[in-house]
Amino acid sequence: MISTQRTTAPPIAALPEQGQWMYDDWARLPNDGFRYEVIDGALFMAPPPATAHQLSSGHLFNAMYNHVNANKLGYVFDAPIGVQLPTQPVPIQPDIVFISAAHKSIIGKQYIEGVPDLIVEILSPSNWTFDRREKFQLYQQSGVPEYWIVDYHTQTIEVFVLEEGEYALISKFGASEKAASRVLSGFEVTVADIFRE
Repeated sequence: MISTQRTTAPPIAALPEQGQWMYDDWARLPNDGFRYEVIDGALFMAPPPATAHQLSSGHLFNAMYNHVNANKLGYVFDAPIGVQLPTQPVPIQPDIVFISAAHKSIIGKQYIEGVPDLIVEILSPSNWTFDRREKFQLYQQSGVPEYWIVDYHTQTIEVFVLEEGEYALISKFGASEKAASRVLSGFEVTVADIFRE
């Protein structure tokens, strides 16, 4: 069984070089409130999210969760949740994940072990380029059918869908609009409701 406990940090001299990080290296990092993620062997670190990030995440998660449960469409998870994509030895941690009932088999005991139907990332000032660049490429290459980028500073939601192996922007929805999903049947949400205090 893979342990998910992370307690004390390894000595600096023992840390691998960028591009060389593996699961065991990541598992030795401290459980100190920071988010540590490894993509293609490179370590990325972000501080704990701001309250506006968490409010936006909570509002969107609740809307998705209620819709999915009411219509028996599958499962919705919010952070922290590990997702082990096929090409990555270390699980990444999206903000929100939807898995359809048809793909229930990828829900493991420790992590999601496969490609979710929809992933949501909520931008933070400390790592917004990470979600737009590294994670965007990772989700696209892994075949995640739909990717939402939520920006509480601009109060927008961008919805990307995979078309012939590349993400196409369906729309960038503003506060007065309703963001709608193609993958999550019947789901739409008023953008302003996600950013309410």
